[in-house]
Amino acid sequence: MQTNTQEEAIARLAHCLKQAGHRLTPQRLAICRALIESENHPTAAEIFERLRPAYPTMSLGTVYKTLRTLVELGAIQEIGDAGDGAEHYDVNLHPHVNLVCTLCNSVRDMDSAAIEQVADEVERNSGFRIRGARIVYYGVCPDCAGNGGSR
Repeated sequence: MQTNTQEEAIARLAHCLKQAGHRLTPQRLAICRALIESENHPTAAEIFERLRPAYPTMSLGTVYKTLRTLVELGAIQEIGDAGDGAEHYDVNLHPHVNLVCTLCNSVRDMDSAAIEQVADEVERNSGFRIRGARIVYYGVCPDCAGNGGSR
């Protein structure tokens, strides 16, 4: 079940694509929906596998191109490799920390008022207008730590 917040986020991504002159195809809309509904930071391959049953003619290239376009438009962020050799994507554009587990390669968000304070201070003291930032901590997630780190 989708919340109003999810629907608004999907509409925001769709609006970005449309404003940039891209057709809002069912596949592109499904990619936007998969990004927003994902509870983790998905890779292109994960989105492709999730959508393939409903869109059997969609290519992995379509997913990559749509994600690349959304990154270039500033609608989503690339997080980078989480240790699994694949680029992960994040729809959360607010200043936050990404926590990457070096055992299971999961990526989680952690909001922090301190991060926002640093961003505000940088803008105030430098005149620099921040459009994005990437702060990533690597370690062991609670799930893996609970398994004695054997995961």
